[in-house]
Amino acid sequence: MSENIIEENGTQSAQDLSELLQIRRDKLSTLQKAGKDPFAITTCPRDITAKEIHQLFDELENSDVCIAGRMMSWRDMGKASFMDIHDRSGRIQVYLKIDQVGEESYNEMKNCWDVGDIISVKGYVFKTRRGEISVHAKEIKLLAKSLLPMPEKFHGLKDTDLRYRQRYIDLIVNPEVKDTFIKRSEIIRTIRAFLDAQSYIEVETPVLNTLAGGAAARPFITHHNTLNIDMYLRIATELHLKRLIVGGMERVYEIGRIFRNEGMDVKHNPEFTTIELYEAYTDYRGMMERTENMIHECAMKVCGTDQITYQGEEIDLSLPFKRLSMNDAIKEYTGIDFLSFKGDTEKAMEIAKSLHLETKSTDTWGNIMALVFEEKVEEHLVQPTFIFDYPVEVSPLTKRKRDCPELVERFELFCTRCELANAYSELNDPIDQRERFMHQMKLRAAGDEEANVIDEDFLTALEYGMPPTGGMGMGIDRLVMLLTDSASIRDVLLFPTMKSLPNDK
Repeated sequence: MSENIIEENGTQSAQDLSELLQIRRDKLSTLQKAGKDPFAITTCPRDITAKEIHQLFDELENSDVCIAGRMMSWRDMGKASFMDIHDRSGRIQVYLKIDQVGEESYNEMKNCWDVGDIISVKGYVFKTRRGEISVHAKEIKLLAKSLLPMPEKFHGLKDTDLRYRQRYIDLIVNPEVKDTFIKRSEIIRTIRAFLDAQSYIEVETPVLNTLAGGAAARPFITHHNTLNIDMYLRIATELHLKRLIVGGMERVYEIGRIFRNEGMDVKHNPEFTTIELYEAYTDYRGMMERTENMIHECAMKVCGTDQITYQGEEIDLSLPFKRLSMNDAIKEYTGIDFLSFKGDTEKAMEIAKSLHLETKSTDTWGNIMALVFEEKVEEHLVQPTFIFDYPVEVSPLTKRKRDCPELVERFELFCTRCELANAYSELNDPIDQRERFMHQMKLRAAGDEEANVIDEDFLTALEYGMPPTGGMGMGIDRLVMLLTDSASIRDVLLFPTMKSLPNDK
């Protein structure tokens, strides 16, 4: 029953694999002819998990239980056997004796079962002579036949592409992968609980839009046949959520998928998950407190501490997070004070040239300030840091600073050299907003495919009056990467976007 034919490089020859597939199908055929088709079984009286047996052993010792899961190993000792059964909670050992489970069942197990099969075991909880908590089987049953062999050296493979394409195998053989996605779920639950406790309302907004707005990104385009119009997968939830603030809902949030037709790397996937939240009668500084408190609560829930390690670096998530204006951050790392010549595009161009940065003819003082920050400062932001007061040119939906109209009340949260969150004091002046949109349209006409488009209905909503509002958007995937010490966004997406293989249909 043991299939130890994996070659040293972790792969199987085509001939060996073909033989294994036939052997497993022959075993299934034997079972079916005997009236024991495992695929005909519809339910199982499982009443406990492996983890619960380990946690509650003192209470459960000698008690009858029913477990179910995937058989991941089998050790034949003649008239007795040991198995390892894995369920969603972990691993439990099973001990079988031929005189306990019956000769017919025992022989069926030896002749027709394989590693990878799904089984159920009824028996009592005990501890072996070596002290391992186990289940002593009284009754065993095959629930589903595995027709493909488990890749025994899968854990050692370097082919991450295979792991991402066949996540189901990755989850079966690598327990730490499953743990990452359990933590992802815990993070999302914690975010919801945090916001619900603050009287936020969770809402849902359209994924299909007639306009692609709310962010600087290239959309995916589809077509609605009945209406005969092109539609766009949303690139942000912002403009719909702010309509709800106008409507008086005051505190709203949405956790959902966003789609951007952009490049792919360790921090970017074309579809990803964000949390966007909006709160009336506060500003970007109020959003700073909301954001750091929410992240801190997630860290304590999932990691049990606010002192974590990410890719070998110690990260301090204790409160409060560091706060630094963009101009002060640039001064700290380059010595350049952009506010000393604010609005002077010519001088900004000279500085960019001296720093060997490439600019565009449409760039202004603010664009170049943001460019210098991105290229010369972000790489230094390892500990969680709020960078605030951005130039207006790169923030078309944000309220201006009253004492410096060249800047806006916006922050981004950086940690481990990566942006985690983006927040504004939301622009609620419809006249100013229209002017910003018009500027974006000029950029679009000049070839910037990611510039915002004019959303007339959103402008109409603003004309009815939106209260002072703070808003924040955060990438859930990047937060999960941080709190699970995952190097790539693909490690925290169950099914990351992958290029089709030649034989894919």
